[in-house]
Amino acid sequence: MLSLSKHCFFFWTKIGLSATSRTIELPNPLALDGGGELAQARLAYETYGELNDNRSNAILLCHALTGDQYVASTHPVTGKPGWWERMVGPGKPIDTDRFHVICANVIGSCMGSSGPASEAPDGTPYAMRFPVITIRDMVRAQVALLDELGIEKVHAVVGGSMGGMQALSLAANWPERAARVLVIASTSRHSAQNIAFHELGRQAVMADPNWAQGNYYATELQPDNGLAVARMAAHITYLSEEALTEKFGRNLQDRDAKSFGFDADFQVESYLRYQGSGFTQRFDANSYLYITRAMDYFDLAEEHGGKLADAFAGTEARFCLVSFDSDWLYPTSESRHVVRALNAAGAAVSFVELSAPHGHDSFLLDVPALDRVVKGFLG
Repeated sequence: MLSLSKHCFFFWTKIGLSATSRTIELPNPLALDGGGELAQARLAYETYGELNDNRSNAILLCHALTGDQYVASTHPVTGKPGWWERMVGPGKPIDTDRFHVICANVIGSCMGSSGPASEAPDGTPYAMRFPVITIRDMVRAQVALLDELGIEKVHAVVGGSMGGMQALSLAANWPERAARVLVIASTSRHSAQNIAFHELGRQAVMADPNWAQGNYYATELQPDNGLAVARMAAHITYLSEEALTEKFGRNLQDRDAKSFGFDADFQVESYLRYQGSGFTQRFDANSYLYITRAMDYFDLAEEHGGKLADAFAGTEARFCLVSFDSDWLYPTSESRHVVRALNAAGAAVSFVELSAPHGHDSFLLDVPALDRVVKGFLG
């Protein structure tokens, strides 16, 4: 344990040659948009690459809804490679030979940062006593982390999907903290359709009898069925119809004829069940409720008097927005909406719509054009 200040402690473990995993307890209570504050908030995070002497080469990487800090190292629960291993590393578009990459697990999540599964001051899990948080609260915690690391301004803040929301929030609310802002497959607000899909997932979790009003931590029965259904519904929104058709079509799963029952006759059914079941092994059901609610509350224009351009007034950061033509969750129109606001604010902004068949998940998959955009923008 290394004490860096009276109230700030880092717990670290070497993951490999390129990654270090740490947990920090923030020295001050974290103020929350919903009122009140979160005392003794903890953030679990990983770093890749070396911070230079003048602390000017840091990149803050923000993860998506079901992501975590394990960007380019083996996930300790699943044993799978990091979620953006293809993008982050030596010689890769986010080059750890040049940059010091920081990725923190957002508050409200379940991979070491404070969330509903964390221990409350009374020694039991918070469960539904955990305060409802917002995207801005998540970023407020990350800014506090940067303060403790002595990093006044990052070279860039980068995020896809919910990570893009965090990047926009940082740019709007802490404009002096990032020189570049890269937002991929994201939005400045959740639409009614976005909220509707999330509500479907939340209701699936809460309808599971094992959810027990969120107080399931001391039992062996977890709301896995509800969480799996929530994941299945959400996963459909991450893919395009073209991708589903090309990968599965109407092909049957391990059988020559329909069963005339309710097993997974079709390959796509089996795939969704696999996604749902696997998700329950690494994610907390209550965290899913809290993070989806934070995304639904996100409306950057509303936070700044109802006019999105005002969120970026006076910004000196450079922006790059990327969308995908097959993404129907956060379609290109959402990115263009942000670009117009940035133009109105006089910001330096570039925008590109990339062609990819994978849907929203394209930012996580092999799209060489995205690699070139990321590398070029980071400079």
